[in-house]
Amino acid sequence: MNYNAKAGNPSRQRTPCLVLGIFSKRKLSDAAKTVDHASSGFLTSILKKGDMDGEPGQTLMLYDLPGTLCERVLLVGCGTQKDYDRSKHSEAVGKAISELNSGHTMEAILCLPALNPATTDLYTQLRDAIIKSNEAAYRFDQCKSDPKPPKRPLKKLTLLVSDRKELKIAQKAVTHGQAIAHGINLAKDLGNMPGNICTPSHLAEQARRLGRKSSKLKVKVLDEKQMETLKMGALLSVSRGSRQPAKLIIMEYHGDPAKSKPVVLVGKGLTFDAGGISIKPSPAMDEMKYDMCGGASVIGTLAACAGLELPINVVGIVPASENLPDGDANKPGDIVTSMSGQTIEILNTDAEGRLLLCDALTYSERFNPAIVIDVATLTGACVIALGSHATGLLSNNDALANEILDAGEHCNDRAWRLPLWEEYQKQLDSNFADMANIGGKGGGTITAACFLSRFTKKQKWAHLDIAGSAWRSGTHKGATGRPVALLTHLLLKRSKQLL
Repeated sequence: MNYNAKAGNPSRQRTPCLVLGIFSKRKLSDAAKTVDHASSGFLTSILKKGDMDGEPGQTLMLYDLPGTLCERVLLVGCGTQKDYDRSKHSEAVGKAISELNSGHTMEAILCLPALNPATTDLYTQLRDAIIKSNEAAYRFDQCKSDPKPPKRPLKKLTLLVSDRKELKIAQKAVTHGQAIAHGINLAKDLGNMPGNICTPSHLAEQARRLGRKSSKLKVKVLDEKQMETLKMGALLSVSRGSRQPAKLIIMEYHGDPAKSKPVVLVGKGLTFDAGGISIKPSPAMDEMKYDMCGGASVIGTLAACAGLELPINVVGIVPASENLPDGDANKPGDIVTSMSGQTIEILNTDAEGRLLLCDALTYSERFNPAIVIDVATLTGACVIALGSHATGLLSNNDALANEILDAGEHCNDRAWRLPLWEEYQKQLDSNFADMANIGGKGGGTITAACFLSRFTKKQKWAHLDIAGSAWRSGTHKGATGRPVALLTHLLLKRSKQLL
């Protein structure tokens, strides 16, 4: 979908459809009042008939309003005015886009109520609207023989502001929101693709394709022989159980000619995880195609960064593999040597993500990074602790942790920090190696991060556990594209594109 912004009077807009908000008890928003006045009270008279009360989720399509230039007006329920916040605004946007996308309106102007500037600024509200509209319009039907897309889907959405002085801010919101939306869609597409298609090699090819689109993005892919030369014994031990060769995808974005230290993003790219010899139970195992969502989010973030041509240096590293049971697969009790030289006793082969990440984190040292953030669907314990709403955050640097938390709040892609205390490290003790790859039942998310912290002592590092936030299960099963928005917002702030 294409987005743009314009300023003007809502009643004077020539458009196939104008979207207006109605509060509970049929209370008109400011824009709706303007249209009502131009139409000599037409909206008021329609609402009095009782077809819509303004409750969340309600919509009403009207045609040929007198005194206006629009073909249609879509009224969207916004709930009570005092409770109309970012969440309710996003809900109203999503409902409007779903209604428009299933109809015959290919263009529309969005003019929902403004939020309280004391809580949400105009930039944030408009960027939220683009990201939410993108989510509402998203479809994954690449694998269906007869996908049946909407016959006349919404193709253009204009965000209307009342004052021309706000247009510069609005246009920035559109530019940023559209790039983030593109990155989220890419991450979703990669996540939703089945494991027999989205193999490590496929993931590498998608990164290369992205690199061919940007002169500032250099992509290289290491094969197993090259990783063996680098002594990546932990990573390579995971791929031994698969017929698909592992890949280490390195994406270097050079946006800052001053050659400043890069932000390094490391994303777990486990394209399917059956658990290896410690095989998972069969219910919902199909969802283990989503175990590469960390890698997908890093690729999506690099796509957003390149699309915006941000003046910053960023490196994306995606260790990609499958984890399957085989005669050559890791066995419980095996000991492997990581690229760092540290040895690891594998007590559970289903704790494989950290084996990929530890070697990738060691590899990241060669870029002399300003910060390192790894992103991974790492532990079921994180789902138990935080559910699907928040991403788990652990870090060895308070300033970096606060920066990530702040970015998450600003883009409504929130994280929650968990402790990384030294006391938890003892749970990784091994009688036979430098460490075990699991730390027992208690504090599983924390001990997983403790494991990774042993490979990031030289870095300002943070770990994002997205096991709960990366995809939805059930009727609405599908990848969410998180945390592309969080990571892109952080890069926007670091590159001084936002105050």
